[in-house]
Amino acid sequence: MDYRRIWKPGGTYFFTVNLLQRNSNALLVEQIDLLRQVVAKVKGRYPFIIHAWVVLPDHIHCVIELPPNDEDFPLRWRLIKQGFSKALPIHEYRSDVRINRGERGIWQRRYWEHLIRDEADFHAHLNCVHINPLKHGLV
Repeated sequence: MDYRRIWKPGGTYFFTVNLLQRNSNALLVEQIDLLRQVVAKVKGRYPFIIHAWVVLPDHIHCVIELPPNDEDFPLRWRLIKQGFSKALPIHEYRSDVRINRGERGIWQRRYWEHLIRDEADFHAHLNCVHINPLKHGLV
């Protein structure tokens, strides 16, 4: 499959990042302190501004802004997902393909990103982050 990404140094992006097993999986909120530590570590090494971030039991939504000369959001997500996964004991189901590739069965391989186009788009995606816990019946 040919994935198209818009690379913009200093861009502001909306992301949705999902766990692989989403049904009745509360791993992200159960391990929220670990997730915070990993995000802080990655953010310290590869800076970004968090405009909005919500952690739900099985997925994350966020709006982040990269530094002016940086467009490498995949590096940040790879390190966040990797750091989180490596800190957990292996208890999850892993397919033969994932085992052969040395992968964990925690995160979906892909994530959804959207380059924020303008102020209206920015506010619409901030609203998406803020309303999502309500949408899922968590508040």
